[in-house]
Amino acid sequence: MKLLPVVTAALVALVSSSAFADGAKLFAEKTCSACHGKDGKKTLMPDYPKIAGQNVKYIEKQMADIKSGARANGNAAAMKGVMVIVSDAEIKEIADFVSKMK
Repeated sequence: MKLLPVVTAALVALVSSSAFADGAKLFAEKTCSACHGKDGKKTLMPDYPKIAGQNVKYIEKQMADIKSGARANGNAAAMKGVMVIVSDAEIKEIADFVSKMK
């Protein structure tokens, strides 16, 4: 049956676009864009990182480490207050979204 791969591809695309939309929504809701810019490239302060297109696992680890307190260097203090409102599942969604930003 040749229809199955087409249907599967369509479902994957639908789920992926939905996850992308959720990540974009979280990026805005959790105030990521306030410091990193709406496009992940135009930061509020020159020493804040440009995060668009960064490796997904790297983003997840940095966010988790800031949330747990394992990372407290540099500008981590600026994110510490925000990370208390971001769940572990939301970290994954935001990281996935950011990694796919152009």
